[in-house]
Amino acid sequence: MSIDSNYYTNDTDPDDTRPILIVPYMWIGDFVRGHTVVRVLKQRWPNRPIDLLATSLCAPLVDYMPGVRSHVVWDLPRGRLAVARQWGLAALLRGRNYGTALILPRTWKSAVAPALAGIPERVGFVGEARFGLLNQWRWGEKALPRFIDKNAALALPDGAPLPPEWPAPQLRVPAEEVSRWRQANGLGTGPAVALAPGSVGASKRWTYYPDAARLLAEQGLDVWVVGGLGEKPLAAEIVAQGGRGVRDLTGPDLRNGILAAAAAGVAISNDSGLMHIAAALGTPTMGIFGPTSPYHWAPLNGLAATVQTKTVVPCQPCHRPVCTMNDHRCMRDISASDVVAIAGRILAETETRVAH
Repeated sequence: MSIDSNYYTNDTDPDDTRPILIVPYMWIGDFVRGHTVVRVLKQRWPNRPIDLLATSLCAPLVDYMPGVRSHVVWDLPRGRLAVARQWGLAALLRGRNYGTALILPRTWKSAVAPALAGIPERVGFVGEARFGLLNQWRWGEKALPRFIDKNAALALPDGAPLPPEWPAPQLRVPAEEVSRWRQANGLGTGPAVALAPGSVGASKRWTYYPDAARLLAEQGLDVWVVGGLGEKPLAAEIVAQGGRGVRDLTGPDLRNGILAAAAAGVAISNDSGLMHIAAALGTPTMGIFGPTSPYHWAPLNGLAATVQTKTVVPCQPCHRPVCTMNDHRCMRDISASDVVAIAGRILAETETRVAH
């Protein structure tokens, strides 16, 4: 079945025009995957405007998401309720007259502002004693196999079976915007490889990005290191070893990373938010997986290559932020030469398709 097929013909209602608010997870990769929920909702209710609650960090992504009307940018602190901030957000939401809120996280505080705003339909899985905050409870979250199943199921009618495949997230950047960005940054028009060496937790970071950058630059390719401010030390190490042709494009604005991924001929990334961004853009993307499972965490869009160690490591899968076992062999046994060879094949295949 095509991912663009309409699974919900019997439930489609083109006459409903009430706006919908999605409260997504605010990690970058999870936010990108939330676009699948947008696509499912658009199949059910093609004429209901859809907005996303967003943090300042994730807000640039919304500009490139088809089917999303707007975002509500509101930063709430992690780890505490922040009552005044919740009331402020509720007042903002109340003025937008939402008919439905889909609350993807199962935390108590994620449901507070939609409830205070009086949004008539508040849909989410039961969790953290949210009775009273939600009024359309869903059960059975733990039985759903993957993160995307848990999120997108909320966009289906209650009790509906899961489809054989979900619509993949999409990000669309106009070619003119990519050209302006390259020109403004003095990046020329040659083929480039984007390296995303960061991740949430050092255990998911591949060891040999500096070596890969050097090998790629020696082949005459431009190499761009992308990520947030937290990746500045990694980028400095990569640039120092990679030499001329390697640029540090890390910084505080996620839009810069989005445009770099859109402009690159191939993106090489750990299991991170930028991997999901690149895949959703349609950029050929190599995902390097060590401790985590590609089945659970790879993009729905698919990857040009999934790179994993051939060494059997008994501690996999693991979600420790820092490796404490087996000398991080799940990442250390993936060589730079292997990754660069795969990237070269992907670039060659892409050029062949473009030529034909």
